[in-house]
Amino acid sequence: MDSPFGLLAELTYRCPLACPYCSNPLNMAGYQDELATDEWRRVLVEASDLGVLQCHLSGGEPLLRRDLVEIVRDAHDLGLYTNLITSALGLSRPRAEQLRAAGLDHVQISIQSDEPTVSDRIAGIPSFRRKIEAMGLVKELGWPLTMNVVLHRHNIDRVADVLALAEDVGADRVELANTQYYGWAWRNRDALLPSRAQLEAAEVVVRAARERLQDRMDIIYVIPDYYSRYPKPCMGGWASRQLTVTPNGDVLPCPAAHSLPLPRASVRDDPLELIWAEAPVMTAFRGTDWMPEPCRSCFRREVDFGGCRCQAFLLTGDAARTDPVCYLSPDHDLVARAVEAANADSRNDDLPLVPRPHRPGLPLVACPRPARPGGRGSPC
Repeated sequence: MDSPFGLLAELTYRCPLACPYCSNPLNMAGYQDELATDEWRRVLVEASDLGVLQCHLSGGEPLLRRDLVEIVRDAHDLGLYTNLITSALGLSRPRAEQLRAAGLDHVQISIQSDEPTVSDRIAGIPSFRRKIEAMGLVKELGWPLTMNVVLHRHNIDRVADVLALAEDVGADRVELANTQYYGWAWRNRDALLPSRAQLEAAEVVVRAARERLQDRMDIIYVIPDYYSRYPKPCMGGWASRQLTVTPNGDVLPCPAAHSLPLPRASVRDDPLELIWAEAPVMTAFRGTDWMPEPCRSCFRREVDFGGCRCQAFLLTGDAARTDPVCYLSPDHDLVARAVEAANADSRNDDLPLVPRPHRPGLPLVACPRPARPGGRGSPC
């Protein structure tokens, strides 16, 4: 493809939760200078001109932006399909009704488990009840609802109950996404990686539920990369179909690429079209010319594109290496050892989880919004 069809707009990395599997950057202080409303408006216009059709509004917690309704309205007016990815903390009825009127198309709500105590423990704060109430509000207002559950060693055994919860709340789609090990999840990998027996048991449950619910609910199940024979085709290929704009305006080919030692590109410095076409962060691994062996001569080189560059960098220190998830990679033993440890009889299942820091005392928005003559008034 010559242009991306999806934009992940990470409006803020601030979040009331403290999930230990969060893939947001560890250096949160580097993203406090958030794009203002007018800057996001320009990004949306440039994204639309570039060919983007879908705008996914994420974070952190995007509801912490006072101007979220205005950003949604601008995206809608440009003809973009808008999807709010949220913990739902802060999704009050007045805010939800404003978002509905602004043209928001879809809501995806994360929840950590089906059981309140387990869910609240993983999230780091009491949140389960508010999430369930928010799901009811989403359905009442007529939105399609996706329920997202990040699976890991501490909740994957409850997948049958998680699916029952999805039925109870009337979810149209449920994402059962095993943890991908970036950010805080990378720091907590040894405590989060499930065993092979846990995965096999969960897959049986998911298959049965898919067959039973095929006419009522889409079920997406993503296994951990570490248990795959081949790597996933990350983002459909580097800088091929989607792009990410971070809270401070950095542009990335995927949400985890902030960890790579590549030159920075920012919407505060250059137009989005120029960044997409020419910025080194976008061109570094686009296509197949960059590939080393065994990828270069592999029949799958245009199927999985060498796997995940961020994962290769985290595991080997070299973003140009074959993703060690691949069994053909010369570094595959790095993954094999982690899997072996996760399945060891002597494994200690009380390994501590390092929670992602949350700062609930922060004001709802850090960036002032300049006055706009003739504007629509307060975005609150």
